[in-house]
Amino acid sequence: MVKEARAAQNPPVSARKIAKRLDGFLSGRPLRVSATVKDLSTGRIFRYHRDELLITASSAKVLILMALLLRTSWRELSSAIRRDAELMIRHSDNHAADRLWLRIGAASGFTKAGRKYGLRHTRGVDGRCVDLYCWGITRTSADDQIRLMRALVSDDSPLPAKERAQVLRLMGDVVDGQDWGVSAAACAGDDVALKNGWLKRVSTKRWAVVTVGLIQGRGHDYAVAVLSEGSTDVDQGIATVEGVITRIMKSFRHCST
Repeated sequence: MVKEARAAQNPPVSARKIAKRLDGFLSGRPLRVSATVKDLSTGRIFRYHRDELLITASSAKVLILMALLLRTSWRELSSAIRRDAELMIRHSDNHAADRLWLRIGAASGFTKAGRKYGLRHTRGVDGRCVDLYCWGITRTSADDQIRLMRALVSDDSPLPAKERAQVLRLMGDVVDGQDWGVSAAACAGDDVALKNGWLKRVSTKRWAVVTVGLIQGRGHDYAVAVLSEGSTDVDQGIATVEGVITRIMKSFRHCST
């Protein structure tokens, strides 16, 4: 009876049904979109265009911080470095990210950290891109971002629990105006940790808009990643990633009214 009750509460997701829903939503939009949602508590997963490798924009800052904390615990960091971490995650400050990028060993350190977290498709980019280092044009997969989010809540993560808690604290307290994306699919009472990214491509003059994060509530941890490229402006990109998330999550659960 217990197994039957759990099965009723956690029905298998219909990939075909969700994909059809997303295809209809995105029809007529000249966009590239990839998304993965995984219920880390049950293993249920949905992937959309899983083979797409799109740029991270500022969502790369999560891995920058997680790479830093593999080297040095939060408690042992100087106040200046802690401040840079706060600015980078909560305010999405690019110059703070640049300073921490150098501290972790730039592209090679970023890539090595990703490997430790089980990432398969995410490699740092050397050099500078206009006035910043090139972490923002890192190509990644939605599945890799799910692996990274899992590393923030899993007991077998290479990152110790106290360090994971610091990352989640910052991702759970991003400044007003940057708390869109993953949060659109949260129910009342959920805990949400997220990092968003938005970057105008020099080559196309169009925007990459990305949201990654965790929704925790009612005994479930949902890891969420939506990557997009091709929006004419940031608002269109935000509407796109939020529309994708909500259309996927409605097949995983329903919020109580």
